[in-house]
Amino acid sequence: MGTFRIEGGHRLSGEITPQGAKNEALQILCAVLLTSEEVTINNIPDIVDVNKLISLLENLGVTIHKKKKGSYVFKADDVNLEYLQSDQFKQDGRGLRGSIMLVGPLLARFGKGYIPKPGGDKIGRRRLDTHFEGFIKLGAKFRYNKEEYFYGVEAKSLKGTYMLLDEASVTGTANIVMAAVLAEGQTTIYNAACEPYLQQLCKMLNRMGAKISGIGSNLLVIDGVRELGGTEHTMLPDMIEIGSWIGLAAMTKSELTIKDVSWDDLGQIPSVFRKLGIQLEQKGDDIYIPRHENGYEIQNYIDGSILTIADAPWPGLTPDLLSIILVISTQARGEVIIHQKMFESRLFFVDKLLDMGAKIILCDPHRAAVMGHDFKSTLKATTMTSPDIRAGVSLLIAALSAKGTSTIHNIEQIDRGYENIDERLRAIGARIVRV
Repeated sequence: MGTFRIEGGHRLSGEITPQGAKNEALQILCAVLLTSEEVTINNIPDIVDVNKLISLLENLGVTIHKKKKGSYVFKADDVNLEYLQSDQFKQDGRGLRGSIMLVGPLLARFGKGYIPKPGGDKIGRRRLDTHFEGFIKLGAKFRYNKEEYFYGVEAKSLKGTYMLLDEASVTGTANIVMAAVLAEGQTTIYNAACEPYLQQLCKMLNRMGAKISGIGSNLLVIDGVRELGGTEHTMLPDMIEIGSWIGLAAMTKSELTIKDVSWDDLGQIPSVFRKLGIQLEQKGDDIYIPRHENGYEIQNYIDGSILTIADAPWPGLTPDLLSIILVISTQARGEVIIHQKMFESRLFFVDKLLDMGAKIILCDPHRAAVMGHDFKSTLKATTMTSPDIRAGVSLLIAALSAKGTSTIHNIEQIDRGYENIDERLRAIGARIVRV
């Protein structure tokens, strides 16, 4: 189990460039299975979860050529379907949440898709019902082995249909879209997710020959085609990482520039941080954060009531940023309610912040009230363990702002979502060592 040792209380400065988007990569990489032609993908982040998926594709028989850092060419012209029934696949697929999105492309092109119950973060239940209900509506037969927790769908052919999703699941929408592009006839998906990363997937599929309209809305119409061709795709910067660096700058009273953020795809993120009193300026396609010498003050609602920050489907705030927002609120001036609607275990890392001296009341599994210190009392260094990706980087931000030397164990969780995070932080002045 890896460990970070962090000497906190130091100001940072300089520029930092966000990696390619993890959540987009997991969708885009699965889509290479939809064609036998070459697909070139750029700006792939070098992180554990993405590398696991690339390894899964390689085991499936996909030919993979690395052109340069972050750029790969994929060719799925000799897919080994027998691997899907192997014990090795049941082990490999179980360790990665994103492996669920292999099912849609495999079902569409080969008439069968299997997956073990995926693992990933310990942040609460994440249903797979939306995925499989969509496949069943397209004409697939579903089977589930309870002893091995092994899911499967099979179909001689898929037929387009109308469906109203029970939730605007990003991965569920992506999986169903990838299945529907090769289905016979027209598929209409209402209550579809419309996050930028899902839009990116749809645009890539259209370049491959798919016919998807309504991109960016919650009503997608897909006219099935017989086959797809190759293409080249470049992924967006990771909006969660961008939000992490905004929070880091505020918590450490640092002057930072975040490069090439794709402002048009950030949605509510800049305005939410501004509601917390954090100043940020748009300079071209960069975000500039000045030193917050006098701290930052949380806005109240117009009637004076306490601000609530909650996650919501796009264009609402992504749930992946709530852990970071909670941490930076601990040093704000004022109070805020953090409402994590999607996952019931994601706020359970607050006990570690309480050990550091934060003032937080965990109201229930979904809500926390934070009373900010306004930097009149700094957080105290401690030893802690990272429970998941986003909580892990939130604790890292807390440690960088705290007085003294903190230790974070189980940093493999952080490495799952953040590329060479210790090296990149040292480049802007952080005192962090990987043990």
